[in-house]
Amino acid sequence: MDINSDDLKTFITVIDSGTLSAASVHLGQTTSGVSRALSRLEDKLATSLLTRTTRRMELTEEGHLFLERARAILGAMEEAEETIRIRRQKPAGRLCVDAASPFMLHCVVPHMAEFRAMYPEIKLELSSNDQITDLIEHRTDIAIRIGTLTDSTLHARALTSSPLHVLASPEYLRRHSTPDTPEDLARHSLIGFAQYEQGNNWPLRHAAGNSLPITPSIAASSGETLRQLALTGQGIVCLADFMTRADIEAGRLVKVLEASNTGFSQQIHAVYYRNTLLAQRISCFLEFLQQKL
Repeated sequence: MDINSDDLKTFITVIDSGTLSAASVHLGQTTSGVSRALSRLEDKLATSLLTRTTRRMELTEEGHLFLERARAILGAMEEAEETIRIRRQKPAGRLCVDAASPFMLHCVVPHMAEFRAMYPEIKLELSSNDQITDLIEHRTDIAIRIGTLTDSTLHARALTSSPLHVLASPEYLRRHSTPDTPEDLARHSLIGFAQYEQGNNWPLRHAAGNSLPITPSIAASSGETLRQLALTGQGIVCLADFMTRADIEAGRLVKVLEASNTGFSQQIHAVYYRNTLLAQRISCFLEFLQQKL
């Protein structure tokens, strides 16, 4: 049998991508080329791995069994190749990193001069997107995501966690007084997220539980916009420590309702596709960033 690693990679990429067209983008091939490669693999195995209709693809029983073995084989090959490559080469090539704008501005950009000095042959592309993106569609190698991850075929690496603070500017508190209890927030101007209800559940203990749903007086889609609104005295906000720590230390923002805060921390993960050619670039970037965080 003459099955090779390209056959395994094509099959796994089709499954992980969900469609032939998405797999073709990731593999840098035409959709028809990916379809022919998949058919050749099935011919070599003398069995059907997928049932294909115009709308979807589903693994056959044999396909499920082969996928499990193919992942294990390809993973072992990639690990062996990566070990040798790290010993003889410096990381090089394009690396596209996507993160929500607050994380990009406060946690990534300040360290990029040092990273580039360490790895001058890596060509970084940084993009900011406050919504979950399709990595293949947007040609993204690493996406940094804040909060609970949904089930995914992507690899995920925990980077750090960041507590949430309820904050206001000293100017706002002088004008409107400091709330003593979570219930007092009903009399205040609250700054919250638009189209992200999870961000409008604040980690505050109150009579009905440990999470307080708020209705924003003013809402925005970006956490950085919320931060700027709070800095200009527009109201009380709930934001992560990673983007407000400097403001708190400088006195530009003040913590409120600390006694009621549950101490909840948002998880921060990096998600990515496992790809032999990118593995070294991904590893060195994530190890560098994790040290900084």
